[in-house]
Amino acid sequence: MTPAPTRRELTLRGLVLGALITIVFTASNVYLGLRIGLTFASSIPAAVISMAVLRMLGGGSILENNMVQSQASAAGTLSCVFATFPGLVMAGYWQNFPFWQTAGLSLAGGILGVLFTIPLRRALVTESSLPYPEGVAAAEILRAGAEKGHSQGLRALIGGGVIATLFSFASAGLRLLADTLTLTASAGAAVFQFSGGLSLALVGAGYLVGLAGGLAMLLGCILAWGMGVPWLTAHLPNPQHLAPAAFAHDVWLHKVRFIGAGAIAVASLWTLVELMPPVLRGLRAMFAGRGQTLVPDAERDMSGRSMGLLLLLSAAMLAGLFAYFLAPVAVGFWPVVAAAVLFCIVFGFIMAAACGYMAGIVGSSSSPISGIIIIGAVLSALMILALEALSLAPASMMADGQKLATAFTILVLSTITATVAISNDNLQDLKTGQLVGASPWKQEVALIVGCVVGAAVIPPVLNLLYQAYGFAGTMPRPGMDPTHALSAPQPALIAMIANGIFTHSLDWSMLSIGMVLGAVLVGVDQLLRRRHMALPPLGVAVGLYLPASVSITLAFGAILGWGLKHHIKTRRAQAAQGAPAANAAIGTMLASGFIVGESLTGVALAVLSGALGQDDVLSLAHFVPQSLPPVLGVVAFVAACWWFARKTLQAAT
Repeated sequence: MTPAPTRRELTLRGLVLGALITIVFTASNVYLGLRIGLTFASSIPAAVISMAVLRMLGGGSILENNMVQSQASAAGTLSCVFATFPGLVMAGYWQNFPFWQTAGLSLAGGILGVLFTIPLRRALVTESSLPYPEGVAAAEILRAGAEKGHSQGLRALIGGGVIATLFSFASAGLRLLADTLTLTASAGAAVFQFSGGLSLALVGAGYLVGLAGGLAMLLGCILAWGMGVPWLTAHLPNPQHLAPAAFAHDVWLHKVRFIGAGAIAVASLWTLVELMPPVLRGLRAMFAGRGQTLVPDAERDMSGRSMGLLLLLSAAMLAGLFAYFLAPVAVGFWPVVAAAVLFCIVFGFIMAAACGYMAGIVGSSSSPISGIIIIGAVLSALMILALEALSLAPASMMADGQKLATAFTILVLSTITATVAISNDNLQDLKTGQLVGASPWKQEVALIVGCVVGAAVIPPVLNLLYQAYGFAGTMPRPGMDPTHALSAPQPALIAMIANGIFTHSLDWSMLSIGMVLGAVLVGVDQLLRRRHMALPPLGVAVGLYLPASVSITLAFGAILGWGLKHHIKTRRAQAAQGAPAANAAIGTMLASGFIVGESLTGVALAVLSGALGQDDVLSLAHFVPQSLPPVLGVVAFVAACWWFARKTLQAAT
């Protein structure tokens, strides 16, 4: 339907509210991504907060709420650059995150992501039967809020956030609760190790990921720690004479995780091959209808002139930032800069189309961005090697252990990550807008504003977290506790892949095994689809390269969510009645609250640690027996999960 001209849509107060929500969710997603390698979708929580606030202010409409959630969703998604920028610190090239370079590359990539989704909107949204699960869910929430208000959903979000804040403060701040339980056992020379994270954010993330994704990650974890690590520890030497637990972790970090990387690459490539024909058909249909001159407001996109100017601005920003990065240490770098900008635009558009289509099928959260980032890392590194072979790359890029070449690869990849992540999410937002009657061009403006705000928030958050916790294997100050370092799985993997390609030290054997495994997983998934089942290959691969403490707890959250939803569905069927859409989303709001609460607590503790120069300033661990925190952690974790289940079931009655 076409919105009435008197209704609010793109407003100043909506942009301000969207910016405030953006700050919260961007900080949360950066923290969560560095800790577990995953982020959460912010559309629904942002919509609920917007509806509650604008209702209090008066005059809020469904279209204005849609603009707020679109803006906040874009910025929350832009935080996916957590997967690349820390690699520059891990590679030893940066000592912190320079504001203008980090923000500028994030913004340029984000704007490209918005621009690339505009010509895809007609093909993949308007004239497509793709389900867009998250976009449809967000539209239903907006409609329910317009009819009845959404105070219950806001209370659930705040309640989940408070519980997770208290739990996280007691564990990460006071350290009275353990945050991980680990069991290590040996059978001969083989080492078995399984870990469970006592993290409410992981439970919430598992609830949102769903059963198929959670079980796939659990299978990947079993393959890694139940088969890969034991077999390799039994057959590989241990020259440093590490303890069994440390040796198992070292083998997983430097061997098994590369198997996951190979599997991710194959699974992602297969998905791209499957999706290219329909994407190309949709693009042809879109360009064939471009001759229309009279377009209703509900179908009008940003003007071609505006798109062209923004594209030129983004390209100029990229060229300037790439040149600024290379100028102090390289001479004759302009061919590399030109090739990098062209790569970001061409490869970015191809990936935007593929990711947009994948998001339409499986949702933004399940789209294989991680695999595409790995593919981008390999291709961008090979691009630099090709330029070197043609004598177009400065000799200094390959000097000093290829340190500059590795760093520049990560820099280019950061732009690609921002582009792909935004395009992956924006089509969901445009689908929501289509369902509620929004004006596409106004929504596209809101998405760009979200990118601006998100890009400004990301650098200081990255600096805070790095100074407070450090990254696995990289600490900003001596004497910091490495057990509390952020694992940052994707940046570490990207840095190792890029450096391995340039130094010819990459363990291709593990990647090759992973590629074979990925092909097998794709085949199994195809067979299961014939029986109306599925085994997401990417989920299995992600389970291989994420820590077991992440995969196991995520799977627990997914199984818990499935059990609750199944129980609710059975109860409704017996009662022969439905539940309001607002009540149906309470579980989602509680799960989102868990994630936001724990993430923001982590950011707050990072601010305190950074200000005082200590990461254990609030610790009370030395006042209690060493055996007490694990017991207290398990009890508190179980109690919080019981509260979550009880509240979810109560809301459905």
